[in-house]
Amino acid sequence: MIESQTSNNESKQNSQRISPYLALIPVAFGVFVAADDQTVMVTVLTEIMIDFRVPITQLDTASWTITAYLLGYVAAMPLIGRMSDALGHRRVFAGAMVIFMIFSVFAALARSMEWLIAIRVFQAMAAGAMLPVAIAIVGDLFPAGQRGVALGLIIGAAEAGGVIGPLWGGLVARYLTWPWIFWMNIPLGVMTLIPLFLLLKPSPVFKSKVDYLGGILIALSLSSLTLALSWIDRPGLMLTLFFVLTGVFLIAFILRQKTADEPLLPNSMFASPTIVAANLSHLLVGCALIVGMVTIPFMTTTVMEKEPLEGGLRLMRMTIAMPVGAIVGGIACQKMDFRIPSLIGLALTIWGFYEMSGWSLSISDPVMSIPLVVTGFGFGILISPIALAGTEPVSHGDRGAAAGVITAMRLVGMTLGLAAITAWGSQRFFTLVSGLQLPIPTEGESSEVTLANIEAYSGEVMDIGMNLFTEFFIIAVVACAIALLPTIFMAWNHKKHLEAEKAPNTNGS
Repeated sequence: MIESQTSNNESKQNSQRISPYLALIPVAFGVFVAADDQTVMVTVLTEIMIDFRVPITQLDTASWTITAYLLGYVAAMPLIGRMSDALGHRRVFAGAMVIFMIFSVFAALARSMEWLIAIRVFQAMAAGAMLPVAIAIVGDLFPAGQRGVALGLIIGAAEAGGVIGPLWGGLVARYLTWPWIFWMNIPLGVMTLIPLFLLLKPSPVFKSKVDYLGGILIALSLSSLTLALSWIDRPGLMLTLFFVLTGVFLIAFILRQKTADEPLLPNSMFASPTIVAANLSHLLVGCALIVGMVTIPFMTTTVMEKEPLEGGLRLMRMTIAMPVGAIVGGIACQKMDFRIPSLIGLALTIWGFYEMSGWSLSISDPVMSIPLVVTGFGFGILISPIALAGTEPVSHGDRGAAAGVITAMRLVGMTLGLAAITAWGSQRFFTLVSGLQLPIPTEGESSEVTLANIEAYSGEVMDIGMNLFTEFFIIAVVACAIALLPTIFMAWNHKKHLEAEKAPNTNGS
C-alpha cells in the first residue's frame, strides 16, 4: 500500500515540471562515484603498503583492501534493495551516499592496513546500495516500455566509474597522496546530494515489512561464498569452513523465505522463468567479464613484457566501449524483445574472446584492438536487457529487491570467474612448465652458450604463459556460450505488462 496519495500527486506534478532524464543526472553521478571506488585502489595499493610499512611478502593481505570492498558490495545488495522499497528509493540512495562519505573520511584517516580493510567493507555496503536503488529509481521516473535508455545511462555510468577508477587513482598517486582518493569523495558526494534533492522528488513508499533476519542470512551466505572463492587456490580447513557456512546460511535463508510473513525476496521472483534466467545469465556474464579484465593487463605486463600503463591502456580499449554499448542496449530494449540485444551482445563477446584466444606474443594493432573494442561493446549491450528482464516482471513495490539480486549475481559471477582462473591457472601453469627440462651447464661449456640456453628456456616459459592466458579467453568463450541458453528464456509480454502497470491497483501496492 502506498503511504499517501499526496506523495504520488507530488511526484506526478514534479514529473511534469522536470524532465525525468534531468532528475536522473545526480543518480547516475552517484553511481559513477561509487563504482569508481571499486577499482581506484588498484593503482595506489603499492603506495599504501609503503605508508603502512607492509612488506611485499604480505601482498595477499594488502589485496584485501580490494576484496573487502567486493565483499561488502555484494553482501548488502539484496537487503538494501528491499529496504529501499519500504523506505523510499530516493531516501535510501541519499542515505547510502552519506554513509559512503562518512566511511570515506574514516578510510582517509586510517593508520593501519587492518583498519583500512575493515573500513572498506562498510564503505562498500553503502556504495553497493546505490546501483540497485538507482535501477529502482528508473522505474519510478519512467513508464514501462520507456526505461531502456534510462537504464542504459545508469549502467553506463557504473561501467564508466570502473574504467576511470584506476586512472583516477594513478593521478592522485602522482600529484597528491593516497588518502586524497577518499577525501575527494566528500565534495563529489555533495555534488550528488544537492541536485538529488532539488531535481528528484520523494519516491513512493510501500508499506511492507523488511525481513532483516532474512537480509542478514543472505548477506552472510554471500559473504561466506565470496570468502570461499577467494581461498579457492588454498585448499584446506578455511576453504572447507567457508563453503560449509555458505550452505548453512543459504539453507537458513530458504527456510526463512518460506516462514516469513513478508519474505525478503518476493516469491514472484522465483516463479518467473524470465527473472531466474536473467539472474543466471548475469552470473555467467560476470564470470566472463572478470576473466577479460584480469587477463588482458596481466598478460601484457608478464609474458609480453610491457609497462603497467600499457596493460591498463589495452584494457581500456575493452572497458571504454562498455558504457557506449550499455546505452545502445538500452535503446534497443525500447524497440524490441529483451532477448534480441542480449543474444547479439553475447555473440559479440564470444567472437571477441575467441579472437583473443588466437593471440601470440607478437600481436599488434589493429588486430589486437578490434576484438577488445567489440568484446567491450558486446558486454555493454548485454547489461541493460538483462537488468530489465530481472526487474520489470515484478511489481513496483518489489523492484528494489529484484534490482539488488540481479546486481549481486553479476558480482558473484565475477568472484567465481576470478577464483576459477586463479586456482586452475596456477595448477595448469606448473603442469605445463614441469614438462620442460631446465638447461644445466655442462663441463667445458662457455658462459655465452649457458646464457643462450637459459634465454631459450625463458622463451619457452613465455610461450607457455601466453598459451595459458589464451586458454583463459576460452573459459570466457564457454561462459558466454552457456549464457546463451538461459538468455533464450528471458521472454515476457511487454504489452501485457504495460497494461497491468497502467491498470488500477487493486491490492494496494
